[in-house]
Amino acid sequence: MNGMIGRKLGMTRLFDEDGRHVPVTVIEAGPCVVTQVKTAAGVDKYDAVQLGFGPLKPKNAPRPQKGHFEKAGSGPLRIVGEFTLDEGDAYVRGDRVDVSLFAGVARVDVTGVTRGFGFQGRIKRWNQGRGPASHGSKNVRMSGSTGMHTKPGRSLKNTSMAGQLGNKQETKKNLSVVRVDQERNLLLVKGSVPGSKNGIVYIRVSR
Repeated sequence: MNGMIGRKLGMTRLFDEDGRHVPVTVIEAGPCVVTQVKTAAGVDKYDAVQLGFGPLKPKNAPRPQKGHFEKAGSGPLRIVGEFTLDEGDAYVRGDRVDVSLFAGVARVDVTGVTRGFGFQGRIKRWNQGRGPASHGSKNVRMSGSTGMHTKPGRSLKNTSMAGQLGNKQETKKNLSVVRVDQERNLLLVKGSVPGSKNGIVYIRVSR
């Protein structure tokens, strides 16, 4: 299997053999439950494993979901995701997957939802400069011209303007795996990953 679901706990730092500090992100990788196995020979027509992560109160889970998770021998789970199978993998419903999946892996890709800042202006959203702040100027933080006068007479697509900042899915690729703590089920990767503390992330082995 090429990945699993985890939760971002925050950032800290470690020191390498030369005494240089390395900023790392701590991810609680699993444990995940195999809630369904899809095969190309079956109804689904492709090979994949469905994983569930994070407990959910039974009162907040619909009855069909409760039955689905009961087949895997677990209670309701909050997050469900699919991951592709590697050649030779043999998983059955109810198996547990933990951070040992990444033992010996050098680099991973981490996908998450970035922090949302709502509607922001062009200065904070695109790091643009301010207008003149003297001689009675009234456009200190206002947008200037956003298009041409007559031809084409409109604002072009992808013009840097005010709008929603953050709250979108992003993937950090080729992050170095610094440490795999199997006792505490923690994965430490070099650098930052998308999302806030306790945010859900999807970890996959880099190609």
